[in-house]
Amino acid sequence: MLTKPTLAITGATGFVGEHLLNLAVRSGFPVRALTRQTQDDRPNVTWVRGALDNPASLSVLCTGADVVIHIAGVVNAPTREGFEAGNVAGTLAVVVAAKEAGCRRFIHVSSLAATMPKLSIYGDTKAKAEKIVASSGLDWTIIRPPAVYGPGDGEFLDLFKTAKLGFVPLPPDADGRLSVIHVEDLSRALMSIIPEQEALTAATFEVDDGKTGGWTQAGFAKAIGWAVGKQVKPLAIPKWLLDLGAKTDNLLRRNKAKLTADRVSYFCHDDWTVTPAKRLPPELWTPQVETRQGLKDTAQWYRLNDWL
Repeated sequence: MLTKPTLAITGATGFVGEHLLNLAVRSGFPVRALTRQTQDDRPNVTWVRGALDNPASLSVLCTGADVVIHIAGVVNAPTREGFEAGNVAGTLAVVVAAKEAGCRRFIHVSSLAATMPKLSIYGDTKAKAEKIVASSGLDWTIIRPPAVYGPGDGEFLDLFKTAKLGFVPLPPDADGRLSVIHVEDLSRALMSIIPEQEALTAATFEVDDGKTGGWTQAGFAKAIGWAVGKQVKPLAIPKWLLDLGAKTDNLLRRNKAKLTADRVSYFCHDDWTVTPAKRLPPELWTPQVETRQGLKDTAQWYRLNDWL
């Protein structure tokens, strides 16, 4: 019986990382997982206390691992420094630790935002992180997910809450398009590329729910409404009002604000769909979660956990 490779996972306590960790453990992979806080013991998981800015902990994380899956990063920060520290310096630190520990395989979770680095600080720092990985000399593969949703996600929660009120706020162009992916499908995609394969080495892929041409903003808003049992009105918001909303959110929620000036910038872009030619080979992975049902299941999870 072949021994499964040991995985070193950053971001294992976050939204995507937790789902990936659960899937990896169920699939019989031994896992080394980075965590800032003490975690409950669980079979096949070695928790490593530390963070991206703690090189010693990253060394411990990668020692004995065969494959590094780097998920941790910063999706929201009040300043450029926060994005740079989490996405650029953090990625460099993990790459260095992986090389020093002798790990050959490096899977990096980027973002579709990296394809438009001039639109946001987030996208710019994710693009810089991709360059670090690409020049690492490791056997690397980069995955760029679009918007990720699913049980436990806090980023889409506000849209589900407004849908319950009968409307969903949209970017200025309601006909703009976006791709999405369920967190379980993203986790399966990451698991599918663990083995070293020539087609995956030094390659960047984009994953989504498989919907041709993606969703219109208005169509996706109506799907969220259906998921919560409401007929919703998609409400296109002009950019000046979104800018005002970002300032207001900053005053109310400070560093926890969800609508920031940086997010307004890429929120208003009219095409966040994946490039079909960059999808993973279908013999390796195809999405399994139908999005409307996935959104309905997510709404149900929110209700059961008193989030909605």
